[in-house]
Amino acid sequence: MTSEAPSVIASKTNGKPELSILFPVRDETVNIPIVMKLLKALVETPHEVLIIYDKEDDESAAATRAIQDQYPYLRLVYNDLGRGVVNAIRKGVQESRAPYVLVSCVDDVGPLMAMDDMVALLREGCDFVSGTRYAYGGRRLGGSFLGKALSTGANTILRLCGSVLTDATTGLKMFKREAFDRLHLESRPIGWVVAFELGIKAQLVGFKLGEVPLLSVDRLYGGESTFALGPWFVEYLRWLFWGILEINKKRFSMRRDVTVRIPSSTATNKALNLSR
Repeated sequence: MTSEAPSVIASKTNGKPELSILFPVRDETVNIPIVMKLLKALVETPHEVLIIYDKEDDESAAATRAIQDQYPYLRLVYNDLGRGVVNAIRKGVQESRAPYVLVSCVDDVGPLMAMDDMVALLREGCDFVSGTRYAYGGRRLGGSFLGKALSTGANTILRLCGSVLTDATTGLKMFKREAFDRLHLESRPIGWVVAFELGIKAQLVGFKLGEVPLLSVDRLYGGESTFALGPWFVEYLRWLFWGILEINKKRFSMRRDVTVRIPSSTATNKALNLSR
């Protein structure tokens, strides 16, 4: 099965999309209509949205079809490369039609408010931009204590070893489509560990990097997460140890500059200030 889309694909402003937003989903019937309304209100960059699913009976597909007439830039893509976020990203990049690609989860409003500023950094010459919850006013709210501890711990360890990104583990990543093949994704299809791989490899291949702070609220809406600690933890540790070794090898030859853009959105700045 291949991608499903309206015969005419348009951006929010009815022009050629500058940004392809990839949302890997699994049974996200509540979140899809909500995130589309929020995108329409918050993101000014001309964009298309790809809802990427990998189960034939996933109700996310029906939820997407039900609102496609309201959003001509909304596309439904069946991932036939294999299950998991890593394969959803591969498929989404294949199907994307914009020069910039963003990967994000569908259940968090915070990343939506950072998207325009991330695009601005790519326009200014960055190859890869990461959201950050741990610096420049960014915040992480909600979620499990263990998940937060593991994420902050991994980022702290990598920083001590020479990482220049303050939040390699966040799922919010944006990059130039033409640069994607240089990342050579190898993660196992377990949760969002691939985001960690992206954050590490973007530094190792020498991309010009950018960061934008965001306010992230885990599962703000849409019910329970399908997060499974055991398999995720093992894969997470694998990439942490690999990252430590590889970053240590290149710590004196890696680019040390990261361009930071504080969100220009008044709503975003108010949210960041209120969360402190």
